[in-house]
Amino acid sequence: MPYLFKNLINFWIVIILVTYQIGYGQRATKPKLILQITVDQLRADLPRKVMDRLPEGGFNYLYSQGIVYENAHHGHANTETVVGHATLATGADPAKHGMVGNIWFDKKLNRVVYNVEDNQYPLLDANAGVNKNTEIDPTQAAAGTDGRSPLAITASTFSDELALSSNGKSKIFGVSVKDRGAITMAGHAGKAFWFSKATGRFVTSSYYYDQYPQWVNDWNDKEEYKKYDNQSWELSNNVSSYIHGKEDDRPYETEFPGYGIVFPHPYGSADGKYFTTFLTLSPAGDELTLDFAKELIVAEKLGEDLITDYLSVSFSSTDYVGHVFGPSSLEAEDNLIRLDRTLADLIKFVDDRIGLNNVLIILSADHGGPDAPERSKEYGIDAGYFDMDSVDTLSINNMLRKKFDTRDKLISGYFHPYVYLYNDAMEKNSLDVDEVSRTLAHELQKMDGIAFAVTTADIIEGKVANNDLNSSVLRNYNPKRSGEIYIVMEPNWFVNDFDGLEVACTHGSPWTYDTSVPIIFAGNGIRPKNVYRKVETIDVSLTLSNYIHIKIPNAASGKTLVEVLEK
Repeated sequence: MPYLFKNLINFWIVIILVTYQIGYGQRATKPKLILQITVDQLRADLPRKVMDRLPEGGFNYLYSQGIVYENAHHGHANTETVVGHATLATGADPAKHGMVGNIWFDKKLNRVVYNVEDNQYPLLDANAGVNKNTEIDPTQAAAGTDGRSPLAITASTFSDELALSSNGKSKIFGVSVKDRGAITMAGHAGKAFWFSKATGRFVTSSYYYDQYPQWVNDWNDKEEYKKYDNQSWELSNNVSSYIHGKEDDRPYETEFPGYGIVFPHPYGSADGKYFTTFLTLSPAGDELTLDFAKELIVAEKLGEDLITDYLSVSFSSTDYVGHVFGPSSLEAEDNLIRLDRTLADLIKFVDDRIGLNNVLIILSADHGGPDAPERSKEYGIDAGYFDMDSVDTLSINNMLRKKFDTRDKLISGYFHPYVYLYNDAMEKNSLDVDEVSRTLAHELQKMDGIAFAVTTADIIEGKVANNDLNSSVLRNYNPKRSGEIYIVMEPNWFVNDFDGLEVACTHGSPWTYDTSVPIIFAGNGIRPKNVYRKVETIDVSLTLSNYIHIKIPNAASGKTLVEVLEK
C-alpha cells in the first residue's frame, strides 16, 4: 500500500504540473511557423486609437494575449521603409546592413540607386516592373532596372540564419505590396513576392525562381484584383462613430484625379490607368496581400511538420494612406479598422490550419509618421513643409564656387537624408571634402526648417555632442552609401515633394513620431504582459534567434527581450 500510495502521489503531481503549464500556455516545442507581420507606417499609438471600437481578434487579440512593448523605437535616424524592414530583419543598424535609405547616390555608377534593384535578376513577368507613368512611389521610379534581389543587404537576416540552421529545410517567404517590404524580410535565403501595379499580379525575380510555382500562376490567373472593378472604398461604419468623422475634406490631402479626398473613393474601371494604384491607396491593397499569403501558406504547406517555417507579411496600405491623407484623417482611421479585420482573418486562418500554440506571431512596423503640418498648426505647434530644392540654390553654389575658387558645381544633389558632393569636382580642384562639407553644413543650418546639418566626417570623428540625435545619425552612416552631410528637419517639418507629387505627410526623421512603433510577440504559449522600458527594433531578430536557439544574424547588435523567453 505505501508503494502504491507513493506512486499515486507522484502521478497526480505530474498531472498537476502538466495542467499548470497548459493553463498558462507554456510552449512544449519550437513553433512550427514564425509569422512576422510588419505594418508600414504604423505609429505605436495608432492601434489603441481605434481599439475600443474593434471586435475580437486582430489588434485586440495581439494586445490582450501578447507581450506588448509599449516604448519601442527604431534607433537609426532615417526612418524609411527599406531601412526599418532591414533593421527588423537583421537586428542591425543601417550602418551595418547597408540600407541607409530608400535610395542613395552611387558614386561609382554616378546615379541614384534604388535599394533592392539588381539588373542581374530580371522579373519573371514581362512588363511587370515599375510603370513610371503611373507610379506614386518615386523611390521605385528611381530604379535603373526592374530587376530585384536582396544582394545589397550586407548583413544576414533572421530568416537567413533559420535557413542555415535547418540546412535549407525551413520554408521561408516574404510577401508585400512593396518589393522592398517582401525582399528584406525574406532575406538572402528565402523567397519573396510583391504586387505589380503594372499587371495586378504578385511577381518575383529570377533571383528566387526560374519559373513560377504553379500555384502562383493559378492565383494570378484568377485576377483577384478585378473584383474591385467599379467598386469604391466605403466607410466601414456610420461616420458619426469616427474620431475624425467631421474631417473628411482637408485642404492638405492629396487629390488624385478620379479618386478624390472624400468618401467614397472610387477605384474606377479595372482597365483604368490608376486602378491598381488606387487599390494600394486603400485597404484593398492589404486584402490582396492577405489573400495571396493565405494561398501561399496552403500551397507551400507552411507549419505542417516539426521544422520551423517563416512567413513575413508586410502590409503597405497604412503607409500609402498616411502619405496621401495623413495619419489623423478619416481615411487613416477607417483603414485601421479594415486592417484590424485583415489581421483577424490572417490570425484565424493560421489558427485553424496550424494552431496558435504552434505559431509565434510578431507585429511591428518599419517606421511611424507625423501629422500633416496644417493639422499641427491648428494646435499651436510649429510645423511646415521644406522645399529641398532650396538646398541646391544658385546662391549656395555661387558661395561655394567663390570660397573655393572654382567654376565647377560642387553639390551633386539631395537624396534623403544626405547631401552628396561631386567627387570628380573635389579631385579636379584639389579640394578637401571635409572642409567643403563643413562650409556647406554651416550654411544649411541657417535655413528655416533645418534643425541639424552636420558632416558625416564630424559624426564619425566624434566632433559633435554625444547625444541620442547624433548617435542615431551615426547609426545610419555607411561609408560606401552615405553622403557628406546629413540633414535633420525641425520637428514637424519635412519635405512633401515626391518627385513632383505633393503629399500630406512624409516620414524619415529621428523624431519620436517617426521612430515609435509597436513590438508585440504573441502565440506559441506566450504569456500576456505589458513592458514599459525602452526597447529597440534591433532587439527583435536577436530575440527570435534566441527563442529557437539558432545562431544570431552576423551583424545583430540588439538586446534579448527576456520576457519573450520566460517560461
